[in-house]
Amino acid sequence: MSKLDEFIAGLCPDGVPYQKVKDVYTRLRGTPITAGKMKEIACNDGEIRIFAGGKTMIDAHEKDIPKANITRVPAVLVQSRGVIDVVYYEKPFTFKNEMWAYTADDIVSVKFLYYVLKNNVQVFRDAASGMGSLPQISLKITEEFRLPVPPLEVQYEIVRVLDSFTSFTVQLIAELTAERIARKKQYEVYRNNLLTFGTEIPCALLKDVAVIERGTRVVRNQLTESGQYPVYQNALAPMGYYNKNNRLGNNTFMICAGAAGQIGYSDVDFWAADDCYTFKCEENLDNKFLFHVLKNNQHRIDAKVRKASIPRISRESVGSINIPLPSLDIQRKIVYVLDNFESICTDLNIGLPAEIEARQKQYEYYRDLLLTFAETGNILLTDRQTDRQTDRQTDRQTELSAIKLIQYVFGHVQIEIGSIGKVSMCKRIMKSETSPNGDVPFYKIGTFGKQPDAYISRQKYDEYRTTYSYPQKGEILISAAGTIGRTVVYNGEDAYYQDSNIVWVTNDESIVLNRYLLYCYQLQPWNVSTGGTIARLYNDNISRAKICVPSIDEQKRIIDILDRFDTLCNDLSTGIPAEIEARQKQYEYYRDKLLSFKELQK
Repeated sequence: MSKLDEFIAGLCPDGVPYQKVKDVYTRLRGTPITAGKMKEIACNDGEIRIFAGGKTMIDAHEKDIPKANITRVPAVLVQSRGVIDVVYYEKPFTFKNEMWAYTADDIVSVKFLYYVLKNNVQVFRDAASGMGSLPQISLKITEEFRLPVPPLEVQYEIVRVLDSFTSFTVQLIAELTAERIARKKQYEVYRNNLLTFGTEIPCALLKDVAVIERGTRVVRNQLTESGQYPVYQNALAPMGYYNKNNRLGNNTFMICAGAAGQIGYSDVDFWAADDCYTFKCEENLDNKFLFHVLKNNQHRIDAKVRKASIPRISRESVGSINIPLPSLDIQRKIVYVLDNFESICTDLNIGLPAEIEARQKQYEYYRDLLLTFAETGNILLTDRQTDRQTDRQTDRQTELSAIKLIQYVFGHVQIEIGSIGKVSMCKRIMKSETSPNGDVPFYKIGTFGKQPDAYISRQKYDEYRTTYSYPQKGEILISAAGTIGRTVVYNGEDAYYQDSNIVWVTNDESIVLNRYLLYCYQLQPWNVSTGGTIARLYNDNISRAKICVPSIDEQKRIIDILDRFDTLCNDLSTGIPAEIEARQKQYEYYRDKLLSFKELQK
């Protein structure tokens, strides 16, 4: 702004003149055209834009526009009826003749006028107040409007600065819109995952777990524009306010019968009109949890709406909806998580582009901090379900976050092993490429976990290891033939493994620790395919096998316990025979000692 200050100080130190709009700018007339004609001539490739007021506009060919007054220079359009506003447009256009526009010889001066009028648009709207349901301003309102007219150099600098802010704002709005859409989709994925229950969770009809009540008949002429208690006829906005205290308590939600099944929730005391149903839940059902369940199943409510001139939904239809009933502790965890995510999704203060990245990191930290707990395995999340729930996007971070979210609420998530990573194997080695002696051991199904009897060259090993799939240190190798399901932890040594007979699941340990996966494999009842010549464990059998996965911290606790038992068992298997031998020798020593008597001399 220092350059602008410099201009003002140098060019107009004592101030600037004010003039009427009509004395500075040229007024342009519109085109007489009906709404029907606009609909008739509208096309996608028209070279002329026609403004009809508000957000209504079309493109059309000039030849089709009757008595057209085409504006071919930048101009400021005054939308004088309905939504009163001003629009700056640079391409050829026209407008319905109840509106008007202004232009001038200097483009900068026209853009300056736009900013001045836009900054004072409320003045014009106030001038139209009290003129009925469709407010309108007269030509005189803008013609007589007095505006500052500084030198062109000052106008230019003002336009430059405001244009830069406008560009910034447009970019900001685009970024925020994309961000809000992404967050909304992510929220819906999490909500769907959290509120999808297995058959082990009991269910009940809504009428059996909540008292469904109809609202109170509202006397409209007793409502005020402001008051203590909002009155809802639909779930979107209050129809007015009452100061009477015979109202519903807060933290109550409603289904609006007359508004075709809209679901709303109020965290303050309110009145429900007689077209709304409200719910008083029994002790085993949290009210906000019920709200989230029904919100997630809006399609089920929509299906129960009676189609008529005024769509409605009956109390009986609402009461017949099936409601899952996990424990109250789980219900409240779900509510806590969804309320927080919903708040993030609708927070209008998350705005500035420079702030978006920091807020995103803060949001991810907050999300990860929440999602670190677990419970029963009633939730099954597969890679195919995740693809469907995210509109087939392959956003790995969203999938991981969904898994962690379910772990937080339910204790653990039941997933298919394919959700962890891809089943992989080494590049095929031909028998002619092996030898009884060599540089790198080659393990076949018969020697897997034992001593190798074949080797490959160092050159072949280095080539295949760097070019094709190869296990990472710590990943679990699985025998897919022979002794099916035998496991070996790859410890990073130079070795190669027979393709298809020895496989592994690539695992970055973001969901499951390799050591925990090892113990899961030992318990896994593999679905072995026996239709061929020999029994095999195919990749799909592994990918579709299900395991229960608690949080990483809980996995570490389980691993620690199992490792201790494993060590103890190994110690006993080697220690007990040695102890027995020592005790046997001790016994023999004492036996000999006890049974060795000095012979009595005669």
